[in-house]
Amino acid sequence: MTAVVSFVAVLVVFVLAASLLIFQAITGVPPMSSSSSEAADVISLLKEADLPEQAIVYDLGCGWGALVIALARAFPDARIRGIELSPLPYWVARWRTRKMPNVYLQRGNLYALDLRDAQAVITYLIIKTMPKLADFLDRMLKSGTPVVSLTFWFRQRQVAATRDGPGLRGAVALYYWPARSSQNDGA
Repeated sequence: MTAVVSFVAVLVVFVLAASLLIFQAITGVPPMSSSSSEAADVISLLKEADLPEQAIVYDLGCGWGALVIALARAFPDARIRGIELSPLPYWVARWRTRKMPNVYLQRGNLYALDLRDAQAVITYLIIKTMPKLADFLDRMLKSGTPVVSLTFWFRQRQVAATRDGPGLRGAVALYYWPARSSQNDGA
C-alpha cells in the first residue's frame, strides 16, 4: 500500500513539474513570482499614476498571484484582474486569492483578452515577448493608460517614472501608453 501511495505522490510531482516546463516552452516565460519589494515599487508607481478609485487593473501573466494579492490589498476598491496560461501557477493563485472579492483570475492566453476597459496594466514577462505585447497594447489600450513593466522594459517607448531594484533585480518602469519614443528606452 505504501508503495502505491509513494508511486502516486511521485507521479503527481512529475506531472506538475512537467506542466511547468511544458507551459514555459509554450510561452517562453518562466512562472516567476514578484517579490514584496517589486510589488511595493509597482504600487508606488500606480499611486503616482493617480488611478481612479474603482480602477480596473490587469496583471498580464499573474503567475502564482503574489502581485495580484499585493495590488488587491493596496487598492481595495479597484478591480484586479489577473490572467495566467500555465495551469499550476493559475490554480495556486486562485486558491491564494479565493477570499479576495476584488480579484478575478482567468486562465488563458493574454493575447485573447479584451483590455479596452483597462485603467492600468502590469506585466512581468521576458524581453523576447515585449515587442508582441507592445503591439497588442497598442491595439487595446486607450491613450494615456498607465502600464507598469517589471525588469523587462518596452523598447522605443518613453518611460514616465522608474523605481530601481536592489541587487540583481531589475528596475520597474511606468509608461503612459502608447508612450511612443524615437529612442531606445531600456532593455
